[in-house]
Amino acid sequence: MEAERARYRITVSGIVQGVGFRPFVYRLACSLSLYGNVCNTPSGVCIEVEGAKDRIHRLLKELKTGCPPLARIKEISYEVLPPAGYTEFQIVSSANNGSRKSLIPPDVALCTECAQDITDPSCRFYLYPFTNCTHCGPRFTIVRRIPYDRAQTSMDAFPMCDECTREYEDPSKRRFHAQPVACPRCGPRVRLVDKQGKPVAGDLCEPGTNDSWRRTAWALLGQGRILGVKGIGGFHLCCDAKNPGAVRELRLRKGRDAKPFAVMCRDLSVARRYCLIDATEQQLLSSSAAPIVVLRRQGGNLPGELAPGISTLGVMLPYTPLHKMLLDGPFDTLVMTSGNRGGLPLVKDNRAAFSKLGALADAFIVHDRDIVNRCDDSVVAVVDGQTQFFRRSRGYVPEPILVPGPGSQVMSPVTFGAGAEIKNTFCLLRGEEAFLSQHLGDLESIEAEMGYREAFHRFLALVGAHPRVIGYDLHPGYHSSRLARQIHGAHIGIQHHHAHMASCLAENGHIRPAIGVILDGTGYGTDGTIWGFEIMSGDFLSFRRHYHLSPVPLPGGDSAARACWRTAVSYLVSLLGDEGKQKALMLYPERKEQTNMLCMMLAKGFNTPHVSSCGRLFDAVSSLLGICHENSYEGQAAIELGDIVAYVPPNTESHYDYHISGNRIHAMGIFKGILSDLDAGESTQAIALKFHNTVAQMVLDAVKRTAEQTRLSTVALSGGSWQNRYLLRAVKEALKTEGYEVLYHRHVPANDGGIALGQAIICRWQAHAWSKRSSQ
Repeated sequence: MEAERARYRITVSGIVQGVGFRPFVYRLACSLSLYGNVCNTPSGVCIEVEGAKDRIHRLLKELKTGCPPLARIKEISYEVLPPAGYTEFQIVSSANNGSRKSLIPPDVALCTECAQDITDPSCRFYLYPFTNCTHCGPRFTIVRRIPYDRAQTSMDAFPMCDECTREYEDPSKRRFHAQPVACPRCGPRVRLVDKQGKPVAGDLCEPGTNDSWRRTAWALLGQGRILGVKGIGGFHLCCDAKNPGAVRELRLRKGRDAKPFAVMCRDLSVARRYCLIDATEQQLLSSSAAPIVVLRRQGGNLPGELAPGISTLGVMLPYTPLHKMLLDGPFDTLVMTSGNRGGLPLVKDNRAAFSKLGALADAFIVHDRDIVNRCDDSVVAVVDGQTQFFRRSRGYVPEPILVPGPGSQVMSPVTFGAGAEIKNTFCLLRGEEAFLSQHLGDLESIEAEMGYREAFHRFLALVGAHPRVIGYDLHPGYHSSRLARQIHGAHIGIQHHHAHMASCLAENGHIRPAIGVILDGTGYGTDGTIWGFEIMSGDFLSFRRHYHLSPVPLPGGDSAARACWRTAVSYLVSLLGDEGKQKALMLYPERKEQTNMLCMMLAKGFNTPHVSSCGRLFDAVSSLLGICHENSYEGQAAIELGDIVAYVPPNTESHYDYHISGNRIHAMGIFKGILSDLDAGESTQAIALKFHNTVAQMVLDAVKRTAEQTRLSTVALSGGSWQNRYLLRAVKEALKTEGYEVLYHRHVPANDGGIALGQAIICRWQAHAWSKRSSQ
C-alpha cells in the first residue's frame, strides 16, 4: 500500500543562516526521498517538503536532533498544505518578504578542514588567506542585511569562478552554499604595503604567489618592526612578542604604558610553554568563538613588558587563515593588540588605517574584502570552571541572550539599553531575545560617537526592529545618554547600579526580588554623588539602597580616579585627621607640596566631590602598598592589587576591622590596620590578602543585615570589581556557606560592558507595568 502523501511548509527560526542549514536540509530531504525546496527568508529558513507523511515527520525530528553544530534553533513551526506535485528537491533563491526573525551567526574561527586545505600544496586553497566553508569564516562582520546571502555581504564584490561555483552548488562538498567561498582566482587578495598604501618591495601579490606577503612580513617582524594587520573585524597592531624592544616601541607609539597586550600563539602546545591551561581554558581557546583567554603565566621567555605588574597573559589562537599563515613560520607568538589609538574606535578600513595608524605601524598587511561591522576580539577568563566575560564581542555577537519577560513576549515592545560611557555596548531587546552589540569601547570622542551610531543603525537592520522604549544612564555627562535621548521613543533614566543588578538577574533568568551587591568604580547616584559599593534590594521595576561604603571627599574629582595616591591621601586625611596627614607625607615624600595642597582642598571642601566607590577604595590601598600610584589605564591599580592574591585559596578568617552604623560601612579600621602592618614589616601579599578578606566580610555582613530586613535569600553580584578572581571566589563561597543562592555573570561582562542588558530589561518591565496600569 502506498504511503500517504503530504506537503508541509516548515519555518525554522533562530541562528539558521550562514551555518550550513540549507545544505543540511537538502541532504536530509534527498536521503528521505522527499521533494520540494528550501530558502532563506527574513523569518529564518522556509522548507517546502512533499512526500510520504511518515518521512516528513522523520525530517522534522532530524531538524531538531541532527542540525549543524553552529545552528541554534529557536522554533520550528509548520502548516499542512495540499500536495503540489514536486519531483525534486532544490535550494532556491532567498525570499525578502515577511517579518524578521532570522538571526545572523557570529564569525566562526578557522575549522580543521580549512586549516588543512591551506597547508596542502595539492589543494587549490593552498596558502589562500580567505579560505572558508560552511563550518567557518566571516559572518557578522561581512553582512549588511538579511537574509544572509552573498549578495547581502561584502563578498558581493567577488563573483565566484567556475570551480568555486561548482563546489558551491555540489551537495557533496563542504562549501555547498557557503556564502563567503572564494579562492585565489576569484576572491579577495592580501597585500603588504607601506604607510601610504604602496606595495612594499618584495611583495608580488599576484595569483600563485600568495606566500610573498608573509615572507616580507616575517623579515620586517624580525627587524623589530610593527605591522598593522587587517583581520576579520578590524586591524591589529602586531610585533614579535619575544622582542622586548619591539614591545616597548609599540607601547611608546600607542601611548600605552602598562595596559596588557594580548598575544596570538601558533597552537596550544606553544601556549602551554608560557601559560598554565586547564580543560575549560583549552576548550575556549579552541572553540569556534576563539576569544582571548586570560591565562596564568608560567616559565618561558616572553618579556614582562607584555603585561607589566600582573601574572596573567591574554592569549588567543589563530582564528583566520591569514593569522595561521602568519604564525606558520619563524614566529610562534606575536603581539596582536587592537588597531586603534587610545579612546578611539577599532580601525576597520584600509584608508583609515593609513591615516590613523600610520604613526604606529611601519607597514600594513591589508586586503580588499570590506569589513562591514567592526568587531574587536572577545576577552574571557575562567574562574571556578565558569567562563567570565571581560569583553563580549567577536565570536559571540550578535547571538542573542535569552531573558525572562513579564506576560506575553509577543506583545512586548522592543526596548533599548544605551549602555555606559566606557566599555560601551548597547542592547536591543526583542521578545525574549537580548541582542547585545559588539564592544564599542569609550564614547568620549567624535569618532566613537559616529561608530556608535553606525553600529546602532546596522543592528536595527539586522534585527529588523526599532525600539519604542529607550533606557539610559542617569549620569548627566554620559555621551551614551545624550545619544539615547536623540532616538525617537519613550525615554527612561536608569540608575547605574540598578542596571548592573538587573543585568545579572536577567542573564540568570531570575524575575523575583533579590539582594544586589554592586561593586565598581563609578556610578552616578540618585543623590548626585558617585556610588560604587552598593548593597541593595530590588527587581526589574525598582530598587532600594540598604548599605553603602561611607563616602570620602575626592580632591580633584575625576582626576583622582587616575592618580591613586590622591585617593589614598584623601582616605588617610578624611579618616585619620592630622595623623593621616603625617602618614601621607611620610608615604609620599616626593609629593610633599601636592599633598599639602590636597589637604587644603579637603579642609576647604574645594572641588572635592564625595565618592563611595569600591574602585577608589582599591586604588587607595594599591597606592598605600606601593603597587600602583597612577592609573595609566582604567582599573590598573585594582587589577594589580587583585593579581597579588588571585590564585591564593580563599580563607577569610584574617581581616581588618570595620564597622557598620546606620546604612554606612566605615573603613577607618582598614586603613589603621594597613598602616600598622606596614610599620610592622608585613609582606605586601599578606596585607593585600587581609584587605580582600575585609571587603568580603563587609559584603557578607551587609548582605546578612539586608536579608533580615527583606527576607530575601538570593544575592546577585555585579559590577567591574567582581572581575577580581579572589574576591569573587571568596564571597561566593562565604554566601553559599550561609545558605544564600548566588547569581553572577557568565554570559555578559560584570563590568560596564553588561549594563545595557539591565537597562533594556528594566525598560521592558516598566513598559509592561505602564500598560497594565493604563488598561485598568
